[in-house]
Amino acid sequence: MAASYKETLSAAKALGNRNLSLFFIGNGISLCGIWMHKVAVNWLIYKLTGSAFMLGMVNCFGQFPTFFLAPFAGVLADRVDRKRLLALTQILLMSQALLLAAMTITSSIQTWHVFLLTLMIGMINALDIPTKQSFISEMVSSREDLANAIALNSIVGNATRFIGPSVAGLLIAAFDEGACFLINGLSYLAMLASLWAIKLPPRERTVHSVHFFTELKEGIAYVYEFVSIKNVLMLLAIINLIGMPFMVLLPILAGEMLHGGPHTLGFLTGATGGGAVLAALWLASRSSIKGLLGIIALNAFLFGLSLVILSQSQSFMLSVVTLILTGFSMTALIAGSNTFIQTLVEERMLGRVMGFFTMTFMGMTPLGSLWAGLLAQKIGTQVVLVLSGAACCLGSLLFIYMVFLRRQKNGIYSEIKTR
Repeated sequence: MAASYKETLSAAKALGNRNLSLFFIGNGISLCGIWMHKVAVNWLIYKLTGSAFMLGMVNCFGQFPTFFLAPFAGVLADRVDRKRLLALTQILLMSQALLLAAMTITSSIQTWHVFLLTLMIGMINALDIPTKQSFISEMVSSREDLANAIALNSIVGNATRFIGPSVAGLLIAAFDEGACFLINGLSYLAMLASLWAIKLPPRERTVHSVHFFTELKEGIAYVYEFVSIKNVLMLLAIINLIGMPFMVLLPILAGEMLHGGPHTLGFLTGATGGGAVLAALWLASRSSIKGLLGIIALNAFLFGLSLVILSQSQSFMLSVVTLILTGFSMTALIAGSNTFIQTLVEERMLGRVMGFFTMTFMGMTPLGSLWAGLLAQKIGTQVVLVLSGAACCLGSLLFIYMVFLRRQKNGIYSEIKTR
């Protein structure tokens, strides 16, 4: 009981930071709207086209710009005021969401409208995500509290993954997709209010006498030479390219394999979020990054295994339980990697490294969405899920070889002590 109480206190430690609490509140409300938006876009495209390939394409449009732009955005996040940069991205995201809501509610929406606005979201997110990730580190007064803050941010994000899709399913059934887009647009006001209320001391900035692209090259060299971070980023790239596109196939899983509708899709997506929250709570209770590489490797394997199980499920309840495991392993992998990387990286390089993290985390997924949607149309959703799961398991084994069998982990913790 005492141990459990101490773990609870540890998990809530970052909530004593006023700025972080404000950020979590604003970001949580905004993320609820974002998840509603994502479910609504997928259902709208599926309704307009009935095509698995088009589902893959729209998700590609929403995330592929990140692959190209996130490294440049990371350099920018190291050069400018991150708080002001985030305020700008929230205003831009709010504008496109309200425009999409207006066109959907007035029944003037066409497939190309959805694709164009989704592309705009992807371009803005390429700037928003690495800035937001590095801004968390800026709000933390002690590096010892960083892991807890990242885990709590993951809890907030994944709780909204449970809430947003469930509400979206009900709203789409009762009204239409436009209601989700409208609520998403208004939800950005909460994040803007939180940013306005956050008070930070002036951030020490280096006078940037070198060229923008020189700093980008410095970031590339830093990641390449930091072997432990490079290996984690390589694993994330494999998992996000091959495994994460399972989210694109959920509408087909809900509609064709489980014979459900938007309610079913909402609950399936919510189950993934429920498992993710459990993983984030567990990570928040940890006081050290020691052992994180083992957690990353194990959960990469479990994630792949869960996709194989999901491919064979014809039962709603089995699919829900499997997706809880999927969400748990996915979050333990991603949040664990995020914590591991941010703890090791120097503050002056943080924006750039988080740019590369964002590129592997989100930039690879749209490529996977394309092949997953195309293959699902040709050979079926079940076969695609089996192939994805098996490839993720193989990727985890490769990571184990690179990190453990080559005995690189002994040098990692000595690096931590010097930072």
